[in-house]
Amino acid sequence: MARRTLAGAAALAVASVVMAPTAAEAAPPGNKDVTAVLFEWNFNSVARECTNTLGPAGYGYVQVSPPAEHIQGSQWWTSYQPVSYKIAGRLGDRTAFRNMVNTCHAAGVKVVADTVINHMSAGNGNGTGGSAYTKYNYPGLYSSYDFDTCTSEITNYRDRWNVQNCELVGLADLDTGEEYVRRTIAGYMNDLLSLGVDGFRIDAAKHMPAADLANIKSRLSNPGVYWKQEAIYGAGEAVQPTEYTGNGDVQEFRYAYDLKRVFNNENLAYLKNYGEGWGYMNSSVSGVFVDNHDTERNGSTLSYKDNANYTLANVFMLAWPYGAPDVNSGYEFSSTDAGPPNGGQVNACWQNGWKCQHAWPEIKSMVAFRNATRGQAVTNWWDNGNDAIAFGRGNKGFVAVNHESGSLTRTYQTSLPAGTYCNVQSNTTVTVNGSGQLTATLGSNTALAVYAGKSSC
Repeated sequence: MARRTLAGAAALAVASVVMAPTAAEAAPPGNKDVTAVLFEWNFNSVARECTNTLGPAGYGYVQVSPPAEHIQGSQWWTSYQPVSYKIAGRLGDRTAFRNMVNTCHAAGVKVVADTVINHMSAGNGNGTGGSAYTKYNYPGLYSSYDFDTCTSEITNYRDRWNVQNCELVGLADLDTGEEYVRRTIAGYMNDLLSLGVDGFRIDAAKHMPAADLANIKSRLSNPGVYWKQEAIYGAGEAVQPTEYTGNGDVQEFRYAYDLKRVFNNENLAYLKNYGEGWGYMNSSVSGVFVDNHDTERNGSTLSYKDNANYTLANVFMLAWPYGAPDVNSGYEFSSTDAGPPNGGQVNACWQNGWKCQHAWPEIKSMVAFRNATRGQAVTNWWDNGNDAIAFGRGNKGFVAVNHESGSLTRTYQTSLPAGTYCNVQSNTTVTVNGSGQLTATLGSNTALAVYAGKSSC
């Protein structure tokens, strides 16, 4: 239903400079494609981490949790129930957000905002910024006319209409086919772009038709902006992730599910053709991860609780040339609802429950490896038929992973030039001879990674 009189929404739409659509950016633009996902870190903490760790390590992007005003409560998922599009959530206000973006840019790190545009809240009250709301009425923003007519929960993933018109876990479902809703969402995203945001993660993309998202994106001040869409694959489901690739990257959840199975129960040797060879989407449109905030809680993937399996899976992801990788960095939890320690304030890594996976030496060191080997094909694959593998990345890098129960000593054939290299996994040097051979001993559940340009530790 058409309603054009709400002043607040009109103000949001002011920045909505409509330009002709351009080709969507698939895979983050630039020469660094690794994103550190600092889940529920407040904006001041993100800014400091961009300067101290992310920039120096070579991370290309940082993903921040949803910035919009949301329902009150300590649980993490309150961030995913917006009540207005003001930047007034628990993680910081507009000034803190702008300062974070500017600080990260100064450190060479671009910013992706997790963006909740499929739905609003499930209840009523006052938001984190003081806005009053009820489930289907957000004064100055949306009223009941702007929500889909189905007010029951999604129950049938084989029914496209049910998936895209009914309510995800009881959250009020926006009618993204409506002109006013599209314009208002684009106004919010343009506001974030005006503050310097470089890309978006589209939460719950699967629950909005791809054409609706394409229309919203066409209204952005930079319609070619990078974005990645959360569209979880399900066999036999009505809505498939491939429908969304025309808009940008799509998160390939099967990658994370299968890594868990391989590292926990199968053989690393099976990873020889990981990616398209396993039926996944094309590498150029796939966002990949070992875990994210949902999957680490529901147990469908590895998590920090899996120790060496988790660490080695991240090492493999960053070494392997498929998709654009996210490194999840969250906090310890015993309750799956638990919100961030200290309300999102991170005073130091590895304190107060903050896990800081992005800064684990074994993981952080692989970001520079990935940057140095970008564009290089897999070469010199070796495996023992079980849980030890090794492979090169052209003549730029070489990785070996020993997931066996005992140590392994062998001579690997690489395509690296002769010389001394730093094994960034252990900060020890190794030598490649004139025949491109490298001899090393790897302890159980350890890895080796060397790359051109890193000769000393």
